[in-house]
Amino acid sequence: MVSSVYIRPLLALLVMAAIIGLAAVVLRNGSHGTVPVRSANQQLPHNIDVALKKARFSEIQDGLIAWELVAERVDYDKGGDMAYLSGVRMEFRNTGEHGAVTVTADSGEYSSLAKNVRLNGHIHVVTEDGASFKTDSIAYAGAIDQFSTTAQVFFQQKRLQLTAIGMDLGVKSQRAHFHSAVDASIVMN
Repeated sequence: MVSSVYIRPLLALLVMAAIIGLAAVVLRNGSHGTVPVRSANQQLPHNIDVALKKARFSEIQDGLIAWELVAERVDYDKGGDMAYLSGVRMEFRNTGEHGAVTVTADSGEYSSLAKNVRLNGHIHVVTEDGASFKTDSIAYAGAIDQFSTTAQVFFQQKRLQLTAIGMDLGVKSQRAHFHSAVDASIVMN
């Protein structure tokens, strides 16, 4: 009969070998429940060349910054010359006789070649002298320095409140032209 003095260390050695062997198999084969980590290249859509956080675009005219666009996230497609924006803030500096204009939106697209911006989702345009516009989609044409939309617009300045379908807003002149279905009211304070 084998002595119990030899059996206990032999059992402990067998258990340790089984644990080490099992750990080696798991480490070698990996856990089948987890997804392997993809490289940054694999995480981007195929048409996106660069993805950035907190990106800034500026338009310079006559040596001065005319406007600045800041986005929380930008996916840039070099081939299509298009930047896809999230968390957008666009600021137009003092525009001559009128003050600055600030535009915020959930998302948008910016063409750096044409200098055009299309914004979507919770757009809020505010002028320095207190005019406020809200809409769901708007486009900025850099060539004519103008915002345009065919969506419903809510406008408010001091006591005047107005809703309309469609609008053009010149950035430098800060003159707005409302297209149709205009409903205006003066609110008494």
